Amino acid sequence: MFDDVNDLYQQVILDHCKKPRNFHEMPTATCSAQGHNPLCGDNLKLFLTLEGDVIKDASFVGSGCCISKASASLLTDNIKGKTKAEAEKTFEQVREMITTGQVNGDVGKLAVFAGVHKYPARVKCAILSWHALIGALKGENQPVSTESEQN
Repeated sequence: MFDDVNDLYQQVILDHCKKPRNFHEMPTATCSAQGHNPLCGDNLKLFLTLEGDVIKDASFVGSGCCISKASASLLTDNIKGKTKAEAEKTFEQVREMITTGQVNGDVGKLAVFAGVHKYPARVKCAILSWHALIGALKGENQPVSTESEQN
């Protein structure tokens, strides 16, 4: 059974890598953030459209490894309709899951990244778009980097 779950997770990641959802620029975005992973070379720009405190739309562009692209794709699907506070809470849950393998709360499809903690070099790939999310929500003008992430 464990192999079946791992196979399913790998299939989900590959699907989102090959056909990323919400992969386009968003000229009408109300905020955005650049993300860079110098270790792997992943680069992305995350776009958000906020109405008040609610994330109405999200998209991204960029290049990177399969885990980085899949993570950004799943992030954009996951955060639509969430408030800033809910998105920040999801960031914390995903960060803990990616760095420790512990799944706390309902993370839905994002659980496919629970095994990433076993591959320390890939942790930064999986968390990059999530740091960009926080940067965009905070209105940071400097590109975010994975260099502050542990592992």
